[in-house]
Amino acid sequence: MRVGLGYDSHRFDPSRSLVLGGLEIPGSPGLSGHSDGDAVAHAVIDALLGAVSAGNVGSHFPPTDNTWKGADSMVLLGKAVSILGDRGFVPSNVDVVVITEAPKIGPLSEAMADRLAEVMGIQAGSVSVKGKSNERMGWIGAGEGLAVHAVALVTRK
Repeated sequence: MRVGLGYDSHRFDPSRSLVLGGLEIPGSPGLSGHSDGDAVAHAVIDALLGAVSAGNVGSHFPPTDNTWKGADSMVLLGKAVSILGDRGFVPSNVDVVVITEAPKIGPLSEAMADRLAEVMGIQAGSVSVKGKSNERMGWIGAGEGLAVHAVALVTRK
C-alpha cells in the first residue's frame, strides 16, 4: 500500500462553466485553468501520482501543451490511473475535501464521488467527497476561488 496527498486551487472565472468532480454545476462561476479547471480532479490526480512517485498533474499534462487546453479533467484522471497501472498499482480509496463558500458541496458530494469512482474503476463507496467552508476568512472566504485537498491509497495489482 502507498498513500499520496494532492492539493489544487483555482480562482473563480465567471466566463467559464464550473466543473467539479466531473460534474458541470450550473449557477456558479467556473474556475480558471488550462484544462476545464476541475480542481477536484486535479487534486485527486496529484494524490494518485504522488502515491507512486510519478510527478503531478502539471508534469504529465502541462499548461504549455495545447493538447490539454480545455481538456476534460476526467480524461486526465483516467490517464493518471493508467500511469498507476503501468507502475503496478490501482486506486484503493480516495478522500477529498473541497474548501469553498459556494457552491455548497454537500448536495453534490455523492454524485461527484460516483463520477470519480467510475473513472478510477473503483466502487463508489471507496470515494468520499465533502465540503468545508473557510468561515469567510482569506481569499477563499472572500469568494475569490476554492481549494481542494485529496488523499489516495493505492495498492499493488
